[in-house]
Amino acid sequence: MALFVGKHVNKIDKKGRVSVPKPFRAALQGRGLSSLYVYPRFKHRSLEACDEEFMTRLSRSLDDLDLFSDDQDDLASVILANAHELTFDPEGRIVLPADLTDYAEIGLEALFVGQGPRFQIWQPKAFEGFSAMAFERAKTRGATLKLARPDAPGEERP
Repeated sequence: MALFVGKHVNKIDKKGRVSVPKPFRAALQGRGLSSLYVYPRFKHRSLEACDEEFMTRLSRSLDDLDLFSDDQDDLASVILANAHELTFDPEGRIVLPADLTDYAEIGLEALFVGQGPRFQIWQPKAFEGFSAMAFERAKTRGATLKLARPDAPGEERP
């Protein structure tokens, strides 16, 4: 699975094309991938992007919810129904669909934010506010992280 870290701002052209940051693109293309999936985040006005492997994990996770439950229906509608598979052009750009840029209020620039196995796309000023709030919440709660054990050779985590 690709690993996405860091923040990168790129301009969006009049046709809605934006370059996926080189390290993010390299992580995907290095695995032979020529596209990614993008869908709206329902908790914040931003977008989530991932490879097909992660999208498949999301879909399987939705299958773990009770069939026809409100949670399963709502999350499938928010994530899967609104997801777009976006293919890289020869210059490493994708075209962000208008429904997604409208939702995330992304205009002339997009901020790509690494989140490990996935990344987010934000309107840059909106992320600044979110990031400051998230930092303060984590600090106030005294948030900690239990470090995952390293995988054994030849073993992958689910």
